[in-house]
Amino acid sequence: MDYDVVIVGTGFGGSVSALRLAEKGYRVLAIEKGKRFAPEDFPKTNWDLRRWMWMPQVGMRGIFQMSFLEHVTVLHGIGVGGGSLVYANTLPTPKKTFFEAASWSGLADWQRELAPHYETARRMLGSARNPRVTRGDEVLRDIARDLGREDHFHLTDVAVYFGQAGVKAKDPFFGGDGPDRVGCTFCGSCMTGCRVGAKNTLDKNYLYLAEKRGARVMAETEVSSVRPLAGGGYRLELKASFGGERAPVTAQQVIFAGGVMGTVPLLLSLREDAAALPALSARVGDSVRTNSEALCGIIVPGGKEDFSRGVAITSILHTDEHSHIEPVRYGPGSGFFRTMVLPQTSGADAFSRLAGAARGVARHPLDWLRAYAVRDFARESQVLLYMRTLEGTLSMRLGRGLYTGFRRGVVTKLDDPASRPRSDMPEALDLANRFAQKVGGVSATLLTETLLGVPTTAHILGGACMGKDARSGVIDDRHRVHGYDGLYVIDGSAVSANPGVNPSLTITALAERAMSHFPPKRS
Repeated sequence: MDYDVVIVGTGFGGSVSALRLAEKGYRVLAIEKGKRFAPEDFPKTNWDLRRWMWMPQVGMRGIFQMSFLEHVTVLHGIGVGGGSLVYANTLPTPKKTFFEAASWSGLADWQRELAPHYETARRMLGSARNPRVTRGDEVLRDIARDLGREDHFHLTDVAVYFGQAGVKAKDPFFGGDGPDRVGCTFCGSCMTGCRVGAKNTLDKNYLYLAEKRGARVMAETEVSSVRPLAGGGYRLELKASFGGERAPVTAQQVIFAGGVMGTVPLLLSLREDAAALPALSARVGDSVRTNSEALCGIIVPGGKEDFSRGVAITSILHTDEHSHIEPVRYGPGSGFFRTMVLPQTSGADAFSRLAGAARGVARHPLDWLRAYAVRDFARESQVLLYMRTLEGTLSMRLGRGLYTGFRRGVVTKLDDPASRPRSDMPEALDLANRFAQKVGGVSATLLTETLLGVPTTAHILGGACMGKDARSGVIDDRHRVHGYDGLYVIDGSAVSANPGVNPSLTITALAERAMSHFPPKRS
C-alpha cells in the first residue's frame, strides 16, 4: 500500500484526523481540492474575485464558494485548511438539546463523551475571548436590554491569537512546535483570509503539526473514485483540480472529510458505480440540515460608525432557549455582496416578497438610494446572523435541473415542506428592524432570499449521518461506514443533529473522539 490512511479533505475533520493518525505512526496522505495559501496570497478585499471566489472554470481559485441549490444557498470554504480559511472564527458549544436530539441520542451519551474532546479542540484551536467591543455589540446589547435578555448577551470565544497587535511572536500555543504568529489587528477581514497571521486556521495548528510528523498534503487534487482492492484496502483515482493527470494511490483505510458539499456528492457517485462502493447505505444524502439561519444586512449610509473593524463575529445574544443572533463583518473595502442584496421582507411567495420590498423602498426612497451608493459597503453595513436549533432537513441526490445547468450534479428535495429551511423568519426580521432603527439604517438580505425564498447557510451539515446499521445511517457512532471495513466519514456530513450554533468546534470535537478509537499502528 502507498499509505496506511488517505484523507479526502483538509477541513476540521480531515486536519484533526491527519495529526492524530500521524502521531500514532500511520503513513498519512491528505488530499485537498483547493490551493495552499500563505497570508499574502489572500485577497485584500472580496472584490478580488480571482483570489477570493472558487470558480476554477473561469479562473477563480480562491477560498470561498457559493453553491446554489433548489432549497438552500450554501457558503463554504476551499483550500488547504478547508473551511477554517473562510469561517468566522467563533467557537461556541451547543446546548443540551443538540446532544439529546432523537436523531442520534440512542447511539451514545454525547454530552458526556464529547466533553473532554471539546476541551482539547478549544486548546488546539487557540480559543480566546474576544477582547474588543464594537459598535455592533453595543447595539446588540441595547436590544438585549429592550428584550429583558441582557444576561443572555456575551462576547464570543474565537480562534484568534490576540497578543500584541501586528507584532510577530514565537509560537504561543504548542511550546514552540507550531509556527510563529502575529497579533490580531482587528482589521475585520477574517472571512476573506487572514493576511495578518492572527487567525488560528488549521494550517497553523492541526495540519501544521501533522506535516511536521510526516503526514503529506496533496493540494489541487480531486478524488474521482474509491474502489476496493481484492486483498483489502482501496485504490483512489485522482485528477488535478485545474486539469492534468494524477497517479492513483492505494491505502488500507480512507477517511472522507470533504464537508457536505464534497463528501456527499462523492459518496452518491460511488454508490452508483458497481465497481466502487455499491453497498453504501441508501441513506447517503438523507437528513441534510442547516442551522436554520437567516442572514440580514443593515446598511447605514453616511453613518459615522465603522462597522468593519473587529474580528468576524464579536458577540452573541441568545434571544430564547433555541435561538440566537450574532453581528458579523467583512473588512474595509469588501463590498462584493452589495451586488446581491434587496430589501429584506417576508411573504409566502415571490410576488408578496417583492411587493413588500417595494413598499420598503417607497417608505424610505432616499435611504435606499444612499444605501446602494455607499462608498465602502463593509464599513457602512453590519451583517446579522440569526440561528435556531429547530430541525428541518433536506435530501441530496444526483440529478439534472436548472440549478445544475442541466448537467448531472447535486439536487435537493424537501423531506417535510412544513419544516423546510426558511428564508423569512419573523423574529429575525424583527431583530434586524430593531437594529436598523437604532443605527438609522435599512435592512437587506441576499436577492436569492427575496426573489426565490431560498435561505442561505454557511453551516450545511448531515448527509452521511449516524445510525446503528445501514438501514438507519451511513456510519456508526465511531464514524465507520456501514458495509465497508476501513472507510470513515469524519466531517460536517457526519453531524447528525442541528447544533444551532457555528459548528466548527463540534466537528473538531467529533473528530477528536473518532480518532481516540484508532489504535496506534502496529510496528
